[in-house]
Amino acid sequence: MPGGYNFWVYTPNEYEIDKHPLPLVIFLHGASLCGNNLQRVRRYGVLDAIDRGKIIPTLVIAPQNPGGAWSPQKINDLLEWTKANYMVDTTRVYVLGMSLGGYGTMDFVAVYPEKVAAAMALCGGCSRNDISGIGKVPMWIMHGTADRAVSVKQSEVVVNKLKEQGNDKLLRYDWVQGGSHGLLARLFYLQKTYDWLFSHSLNDKPRTVDRHFEISREDINQTYQELRRLPSWYDND
Repeated sequence: MPGGYNFWVYTPNEYEIDKHPLPLVIFLHGASLCGNNLQRVRRYGVLDAIDRGKIIPTLVIAPQNPGGAWSPQKINDLLEWTKANYMVDTTRVYVLGMSLGGYGTMDFVAVYPEKVAAAMALCGGCSRNDISGIGKVPMWIMHGTADRAVSVKQSEVVVNKLKEQGNDKLLRYDWVQGGSHGLLARLFYLQKTYDWLFSHSLNDKPRTVDRHFEISREDINQTYQELRRLPSWYDND
């Protein structure tokens, strides 16, 4: 267990056939999936999207947090293990998480900004005192204004701090009006989410944030309608 986390590794057909370096997505789940049963990690998120037929041409690492806050050091240990054991395009490592995983995403980026090409944090926050590292990475923060599990204020604190520091040039943020906590889980199934992430690379000189992609409430709602027609859907935190 590199870093102390049990985890899933997903390799797409492109990797199995060609054996060439691919981007890596690190998926960090929310509190409801914590525990010691790895199957829980597939209840929603990136792996569930793939299980439902979504084609994402990337390696995916999906660790399971046994409980408590995500540890940036443990996530980094897992990243380094993955780089040593799989052909990873190290210029295209992305982090994507919601709720507790949104905190984990921002905490990890704050500590290891030099390793992340782009990140998206959904309905989370940041527990680090020094958040300056977040401003060095293209980061998209999204939060529903009607979130009763994690207040949108937690994301607003991060945004406001970065603005006060003049450190928000690579920042995007959206407050989804009337959006509940669970609503943003639909973004794991939205193609625009991955298109936005993959549009960034550590090789970008200078580092810029892609502002061409817009994710609207209509996009989220349409994804939800499509999901309701699939065989099963799980409640999440």
